[in-house]
Amino acid sequence: MRAARCRRADRVRRTGAKIFSGVVIAASLLLAGVLLFHRFIPNRWYNLGSLIETFLPWFGIGVPVLVVLAAIRRRPLAIVCSLLPALVWFQMYAALIPDKHQGAGDFRVVAHNVNAENTDTEATAATLLAAEPDVVVLVELTEEQRLDWAGVLDGAYEHSASYGTVALWSTYPITESNEVDLELGWARAFRAAIDIDGEPVAFYVAHLLSVRVNAEGFTSEQRNRTAELLGEAIAAEDLERVVLAGDLNGTVQDRSLAPITYQLDSAQAAAGKGFGFTWPADAPLARIDQVLYRGLEATGSDVLDATASDHRPVQADFAF
Repeated sequence: MRAARCRRADRVRRTGAKIFSGVVIAASLLLAGVLLFHRFIPNRWYNLGSLIETFLPWFGIGVPVLVVLAAIRRRPLAIVCSLLPALVWFQMYAALIPDKHQGAGDFRVVAHNVNAENTDTEATAATLLAAEPDVVVLVELTEEQRLDWAGVLDGAYEHSASYGTVALWSTYPITESNEVDLELGWARAFRAAIDIDGEPVAFYVAHLLSVRVNAEGFTSEQRNRTAELLGEAIAAEDLERVVLAGDLNGTVQDRSLAPITYQLDSAQAAAGKGFGFTWPADAPLARIDQVLYRGLEATGSDVLDATASDHRPVQADFAF
């Protein structure tokens, strides 16, 4: 009788072990599949694909958990499968982790979503100016804030341009500027041509519409449309050298920003260290504030200290 009970208990343990290993294997393959084939996750259900791509690096947290669970069972197949997402994640992001700074460039750009509710202009400006930028890009400015910032920056930056809620200050001459129409009824993007020591550079300043996570899912249709329009403007740019700075409300892996990112490179990816997350400021989870470029060499990229905004400022150095 006792032997029969022992055999039954042993069968139950073996069955449980097989189920446990099967779950670990299935979860490992699923995680590897999400990382490897995220581009094929459809957006038709709650814009799930874009939502996953926004926070894709964080899926790596599941890797050590799966490895530990597989090691507990000591099943070779489970262990091998648990290593697959680790290899995929490493292949995707290993190049971002090392420090790629090359030193000072020919000019420095600082960009910041200052937050329309940020009343601490002087302290916020002190953080930005400590980086000694040649070009300062600000988005999400109210009219009152724009005037306050002009009072702080105009003395150090002789040249400026502003349209609606976005603005730029420069130590170099702005030869021309014009709004980029995002079909919103108010200005959230513009182009400014800046002469940097005789080298013309087209600067695009943009604050794309926000995405929302609600009962309808990850709603981003309007943001996606503004990305298309901004991408069209950049594609039509005559100048060889282009810098886009601002809050794109999306990461460079978000497929919806492809009209922009297919033609510009990320300064953070080329010359930064790590992922450079910027939002939310207190505990950043995603890099939605960008400095992108073409026709230049990025020599440095950093995320500055938090200000009174809910976004962190970003900095990028460029050389001709």
